[in-house]
Amino acid sequence: MYVDDIIFGSNNNTFCEEFVATMQGKFKISMMGELTYFLGLQVKQLKHGTFLNQSKYCFDLLKKFKMEDCKEAATPIATNCLMDANEVGQSVDSIKYRGLIGSLLYLTANSDYAGYKLDRKSTSGTCHLLGSSLISWNSKK
Repeated sequence: MYVDDIIFGSNNNTFCEEFVATMQGKFKISMMGELTYFLGLQVKQLKHGTFLNQSKYCFDLLKKFKMEDCKEAATPIATNCLMDANEVGQSVDSIKYRGLIGSLLYLTANSDYAGYKLDRKSTSGTCHLLGSSLISWNSKK
């Protein structure tokens, strides 16, 4: 069931039916059946657990930004080149660029699903480089 981007689920059918009846008395809700896709996450429910991935979201991003034929690279630009202003090149569409950056940030924010097994909390982090030198880093649980 989705309630304005909220999911409810349980393996107890009686509890689910009671909850739905209570929610329908106060809100307009839609029963969507078994969850398979939600906010960019593909959901696969099996007997041994629930598995999440974002492959569809990744492919949709590549298609949206016309990059479905691009080749992957560990570092998409040479690390030893000097960057200069491109005075004669085409200007960058700032709206498209911001959309791409926002989409990539959203993609990576869901990349560690409770990865630390002791407390089941996720960890994310960033590293900021100037050339080949680390100038700052951040890690957040």
